[in-house]
Amino acid sequence: MTDRVLVARLDSDGDVLLAGPAVRAAAAGRGEPAEVTLLCSPRGEQAARLLPGVAEVLTWPCPWIDPEPEPVRPADVARLVDRVARLRPAVALVLTSFHQSPLPLALLLRLAGVPEIAAVSTDYPGALLDHRLRPDVDVDEDLPEPERALAVAASAGFRLPPGDDGGLAVTPPPDVTDLVGRAPYLVLHPGATVPARAWQPERCAEAVRALTAAGHRVVVTGAPGERELTARVAGRHGLDLGGATTFAQLAGVLAGADAVVVGNTGPAHLAAAVGTPVVSLFAPVVPAARWAPYAVPHVLLGEQDAPCRGTRARRCPVPGHPCLGSVTAGDVVAAVQRLAKGVAA
Repeated sequence: MTDRVLVARLDSDGDVLLAGPAVRAAAAGRGEPAEVTLLCSPRGEQAARLLPGVAEVLTWPCPWIDPEPEPVRPADVARLVDRVARLRPAVALVLTSFHQSPLPLALLLRLAGVPEIAAVSTDYPGALLDHRLRPDVDVDEDLPEPERALAVAASAGFRLPPGDDGGLAVTPPPDVTDLVGRAPYLVLHPGATVPARAWQPERCAEAVRALTAAGHRVVVTGAPGERELTARVAGRHGLDLGGATTFAQLAGVLAGADAVVVGNTGPAHLAAAVGTPVVSLFAPVVPAARWAPYAVPHVLLGEQDAPCRGTRARRCPVPGHPCLGSVTAGDVVAAVQRLAKGVAA
């Protein structure tokens, strides 16, 4: 009988994409392929459905991780426990970032009868974990997020199959020529789910004009709720696709681009998953060592020693947003040129 593995990553789309290599390791199984159920937040579902190796997606809005949590309701918790119990996974991999505890979810998984659970945990887990990795003892806290997740998978005996390079990946995206036209083009994605990680709209608009003046065609992308922003940024010079794509179509738009200019947000990791170089407008509220675009050429822009460093702030705590406010349109043009010449991280 094929084992079922539950992989949990309860954040947003970008975090789910970073879990992709660990999902593929789990799907490779321990001796024979396994079926992977990915437990994620509704905020991460659209990314989860693009990950190779996922057989089933189970969503649950986690009240200790969601940035806008609903009240805790016993019936909701009981429903999750029941759904997991009916799945009967042989093992669960609880994937978290350094500031999150896996133990509340591990408790619920134990109540659901999951016999084997692996996670990184700062706190003593008691009977909740079978494979515990301790931060800065068993796993370096500055590991990139995909490697941290792979370490959790390896602790339970799951490793990438031969020939898998461990990079980010999604299922092949659809053809989007009807939306974007023919290459070449660049993508500028001005929005971010966390406001502190977004470049100022007026700077984004300046970058579109500067990139156009440098001879590039610029496509501006955004979510349905960002149409006003993308229209402002695209202006008369860029192609505005704000709200015009599904997540899978966005992957196709990013895949066809020569480079993507974007903050530390989901589309940065989606660009990495389709192999497109990234100009990363990176606010240091979280460490770039852990969340920079993974395993693709990229240029990091932004003051990494700014006062907001390491605060995990959702809104910039420093007047003027200096970490990204110091970045100019000229810096973006120069970064694109560096990527075109192969001079990048």
